[in-house]
Amino acid sequence: MAIIMKEYKMNSLRNIGIIGHSSCGKTALTEALLYVTNTTDRLGRVEEGNTITDFDQEEKRRRISLSTAIAPVEWKDHKINIVDMPGYFDFVGEQMQGLRAVDVAMIVVCGAAGSQVGTEKAWNYCSDIKLPRCFFVNKLDRENANFDKVLSDLKSRFGISVVPLQYPIGSEDNFKGVINIITRKATVYNKKAHRVEVIEVPPHLESKIEECKQMIMESVAETDENLLDKYFNEGKLSDEEIYSGLIKGCASGDIAPVMCGSSTELIGINSLLDNIINCLPSPSDGIPERAKELPSGEEIEVKINEKDKFSAFVFKTIADPFVGKLSIFRVVTGKLTPEISIINSSKNKPEKLSGLCFLRGKHQIQTKNIIAGDIGAVAKLQYTNTGDTLCDVNKEIVYLPIDFPKPVISMAVIPKSKGDEEKISSALNKLLEEDPTFTISRDIENAETIVSGVGETHLEIVASKLKSKFGADVLLKDPKIPYRETIKGSADVQGKHKKQTGGHGQYGDVKIKFEPRSDGEEELEFVDRVVGGAVPRNFIPAVEKGLKECMHKGVLAGYPVIGLRATLYDGSYHPVDSSEMAFKIAASLAYKKGLGQANPIILEPVMHIEIIIPDEYTGDIMGDLNKRRGRVIGMEPIGDGIQKVIAEAPLAELFKYATDLRSLTQARGEFSMDFVRYEEVPLTEVDKIIENTRLLRELKHDA
Repeated sequence: MAIIMKEYKMNSLRNIGIIGHSSCGKTALTEALLYVTNTTDRLGRVEEGNTITDFDQEEKRRRISLSTAIAPVEWKDHKINIVDMPGYFDFVGEQMQGLRAVDVAMIVVCGAAGSQVGTEKAWNYCSDIKLPRCFFVNKLDRENANFDKVLSDLKSRFGISVVPLQYPIGSEDNFKGVINIITRKATVYNKKAHRVEVIEVPPHLESKIEECKQMIMESVAETDENLLDKYFNEGKLSDEEIYSGLIKGCASGDIAPVMCGSSTELIGINSLLDNIINCLPSPSDGIPERAKELPSGEEIEVKINEKDKFSAFVFKTIADPFVGKLSIFRVVTGKLTPEISIINSSKNKPEKLSGLCFLRGKHQIQTKNIIAGDIGAVAKLQYTNTGDTLCDVNKEIVYLPIDFPKPVISMAVIPKSKGDEEKISSALNKLLEEDPTFTISRDIENAETIVSGVGETHLEIVASKLKSKFGADVLLKDPKIPYRETIKGSADVQGKHKKQTGGHGQYGDVKIKFEPRSDGEEELEFVDRVVGGAVPRNFIPAVEKGLKECMHKGVLAGYPVIGLRATLYDGSYHPVDSSEMAFKIAASLAYKKGLGQANPIILEPVMHIEIIIPDEYTGDIMGDLNKRRGRVIGMEPIGDGIQKVIAEAPLAELFKYATDLRSLTQARGEFSMDFVRYEEVPLTEVDKIIENTRLLRELKHDA
């Protein structure tokens, strides 16, 4: 039977992003909302792998969300788009995509664990993009759950704007319901009858509810001068004034409402749905989208509205080998119908629409139109990727793309089966459409495909998807380090090639001085100082070419040579036996002899690192950098107890730094790095590099 959704006006829409620390119950909350609204007829559980939003095989196997998924529900003549996002830090890109499509972020907090690193990161990111926030304190049925303690923690961390709209009845095993503080309506969930029952507010909680209501009225009054005057004069506000003030205060970011319950026990879910409708902003109250007008490029803000011509922002792409490519978007202005002509304004390419739908997990719900503020999807767009703008051909606008984090960890992708290279390359490019936080590059020098991402688990998931989705089995290993060789001294050598055969012989003789380049450039600096025709002019280019070819391999470990100056100043030739080939060979003999005598050294890539950390981890980070042969160049306080540590360290010591930094800072630290220069490898490391390189070459030869 086909699923049909009612048509809604923009004010009857709510877009809620479910975010927070990993394992705080985000997907379980989404399941509870689906079940209580009768969208599903059974309560899915992460442990059983049967939830609507964790539908990918990897998500079921690992029991964590890996990608953002949408689950629309209907409640009291409203449509609520629930956007369930991963909490695991490696998938921050998915969170950034999901938050671009919502009007409010609901930060889920565990009632026992309280505010965690993921809670702080979610709050800070929402602050950065000026997205309204609210909290849902989950798992209040758990041992050691304490709503008052969590609320106090949230208020002390995030400010007085954090106000409770609900208060729990009972705690831990005795947690049975919630009280709506504004209406003073107390509800409990009857598990046996599967229904919500209204009860009297327990007498021992009367004063607490009154205290919380005063807290709400104070916060609401501070958002509006008229309400503030009334509150000062009369000491209270009407429920209608409180509700409209909450919507306004939440939309402006001045108020962060707090709801509570237990998603697995379905306690407080009905009240949560009521609060979503009554207290949280609709798309018409939401933050404007930043955009550029075409062709002027002038930056403007676009309010979500139904009156303008159609425009939408594509915030996510699903690349499925069976279904094809699905582009998921949020309509910002106007209405999308199959009849209108649209253009991808980011790429200036026309697109053809084939079948509009809403998504609920992996299920598609066909629709005839998608209005401003709503979230929809369309299949098989030819040119469109994540971050692109779709709009009416007569509306020239481009919404600003998502600023994804740079990859910080790289691994080489090794096929398990020979001949799979093409299949792997094609599959990686399809995954790249789906996930803009990883990149693919080709290391031609070492013949390796390199994938880079946000963390080790991120790259492991990429490898797992290659196998499960595209049948390409791979191994991940550390990439080969692009060492280089050069010389520190100078050498004056002769290279003489003389070979007599039956006919013409071979004769080439050169005298070359090798020394380091003094200008810092990497290419060969070839200097011709030959006088008197000792080496004929027509053979000099062959000498230079011979040296350039030799520089692909150094004399210590066979790495490319950089920063070399070679001065050809003398030689001799044979009028019959000399040739270009003979002089090339003579140059190579001089090269091997000269580099061996000129104090050859190995160079390693050094990276510039910028590390953002809270103050208390500074000592640990500096100690760790010292162990990695790094050096701290400087420190800059950013504010709010955050430091930027600027350092340099060899690439060889940084392959797993993303993981180690998380361990050292309880996942509060982040970093970026860029190549800065090559530096001499310490003597203690040289023998190890030479030996490892020899072993790798032997293994490759045997294979």
